[in-house]
Amino acid sequence: MEETLERELLLKLKISFFELICGSSDSFSFTELLSQMLAILKPFMNADEVDFYRFDEWKQDLILEATTRIRGKEAIISPDIVTVQHEACQRSFIKNPSIPGFEKYDLLMLLDKAGKLEGMIALQMNGSSQISASDNFLEQATSECGSFVDKISSLADTMAEEKRYKQLFRVTEKFHSTMDMDAVLGEIISTLKEVYPTFIYYLLLSHDHKGYEGLPVKDLEYDSENLTAMQSYVSGQIQFEDSLADRNSIMYAPLKGKQGVYGVLQVIAPDSLVFPQNEVEFIKLLANTAGSALENAKLYEQSRKLIADLQLINETSHQLNTSLRLTDTMKFICGQIVKSFKAQEVGFIMIDSESDDYSVLQGSTSFFFSKHSSKYISDVGRRIQKEMEPLFIGDYGSEDEISSIYFKSIMGVPMIQSGDLKGFAIVLHEEPYHFAFETFKLLQSLIHHSTLAFTNSILREELEKMVVTDHLTRLYSRKYLDEKMKLSMLEDSQGTFILIDIDNFKGVNDKYGHQVGDDVLIQLARQIAKNIRGTDIGARWGGEELAIYLPGAPLEIGVMIANRLVDKVEKHTQPNVTISCGVSAWIKGQADTTKTLFKRADQALYFAKDSGKNKVVVQKENLFDFISTQE
Repeated sequence: MEETLERELLLKLKISFFELICGSSDSFSFTELLSQMLAILKPFMNADEVDFYRFDEWKQDLILEATTRIRGKEAIISPDIVTVQHEACQRSFIKNPSIPGFEKYDLLMLLDKAGKLEGMIALQMNGSSQISASDNFLEQATSECGSFVDKISSLADTMAEEKRYKQLFRVTEKFHSTMDMDAVLGEIISTLKEVYPTFIYYLLLSHDHKGYEGLPVKDLEYDSENLTAMQSYVSGQIQFEDSLADRNSIMYAPLKGKQGVYGVLQVIAPDSLVFPQNEVEFIKLLANTAGSALENAKLYEQSRKLIADLQLINETSHQLNTSLRLTDTMKFICGQIVKSFKAQEVGFIMIDSESDDYSVLQGSTSFFFSKHSSKYISDVGRRIQKEMEPLFIGDYGSEDEISSIYFKSIMGVPMIQSGDLKGFAIVLHEEPYHFAFETFKLLQSLIHHSTLAFTNSILREELEKMVVTDHLTRLYSRKYLDEKMKLSMLEDSQGTFILIDIDNFKGVNDKYGHQVGDDVLIQLARQIAKNIRGTDIGARWGGEELAIYLPGAPLEIGVMIANRLVDKVEKHTQPNVTISCGVSAWIKGQADTTKTLFKRADQALYFAKDSGKNKVVVQKENLFDFISTQE
């Protein structure tokens, strides 16, 4: 009779469990079903309270998963897991357990699967109640509970797996709909956070990762102390690193495409010792999918970069083949380099083969015409002249000069034509390691294609200048000066003319000879070239007379430059000579011509020489109103 009753009770338990599973198909909740199972067991076993402990293989511990107690009413003692696992191997239930931490329970139902502990149902009976059920009944009831837990656990795993792979499918669709590397990397992290919210993630990338703001990106360096990450990157295989001290387990999954490995996904599981195989497989699939997407994005970026590079070289070559002046061409090329390479300063420096002096080509950025550029020009020039090789510096500066160094990233490329070093290009940026090596290679190609056109253009302009240049002084001819002044009086609002004569020049020739006299003329011409702008015109007027025209400059500027020349010539000529200057100016709206401008300056010069020499005299409106600027 008792045996029949127990069979009926077990049948009712099975039916109750079956109805639970059937009724939860629409809104399945593993935790909710566990709680309902305990609610059924409580009156069924005539228990006061029922607790369910789940074995967590990540933490290697029993975790209270569900209970019929009011949370916080009574503290749950952490069980001795080693003892429980040992008991589970011997039997399916324990009456009145003496296991430390379980003394308050009257019955422990040990749930196992294939010999492995999966969980435990702990019952605390009513005060005076005794467990009257037979061992066979308790064993079968434990088996039914284990079967129920196993079924809902499998259902939970299946539904979680389905959800994960739906997410993987969604992520894959996103990967294949974008060629943006930032978007691909961001989607990896977003998906992992959604699936495993308690984990910590890092992307260890083998390439430049500037711009990935807000993403947990780290450099993957070959000299890194993280050997496990490096091993995953080199081998292209998943690696694990378990730490008992830190109580965590780390997985390294390579971001692998068909052509190579682009980085490593580091996943840290806190308070865990072992990665379950099903989680490993999902993260591996995600990493592989991401690796393929990264490869596609990288190849797309490379193809776009290659197209842009070819367009840059093509546009530059086309520009060099036009009839624009060298200065305009240089401005165009410098602008292209600034735009394409994100550079801050670009300079083209020519080398004088006779004196080894450097000259900056017009069209270079303004920095190279300042005194601060001399260190960069001389240092880069010295290295290039010595090695005859391109220069690529990521963090420029020496310890003793670190405070004076502003630009850290430097690219220097020699301009070589027919085996001769003609000059070099310098590209600068203040941030260290700003330029990628691919940029450096492109700059070399650009300069290589441009050098012949540069040198030809320079030679053409030198030939053009020779036609309008005095052979001895290398200043412009009087005819060229006259033409430029006529043009300026049509286009500008004002201008100043300076006529210069060497005092007592006949005495120099008589005393030292005509060769020394010619050298004095050359010295004066050099002082003129040093003290005027690139747009100003220095010319040989005739004999020992030289002239300067300053387009757009007011009279005051002309007087200042003339006085400066008087001072410089007296101090820096050998043999020592002095000069006299006559200055005249014009303003738009006045009836003036080049002839009247010349005449006024000539009369001012005559007055300067007649009144003591070594001075500057200005002729104003009144023909005979002379103002001497020196006593």
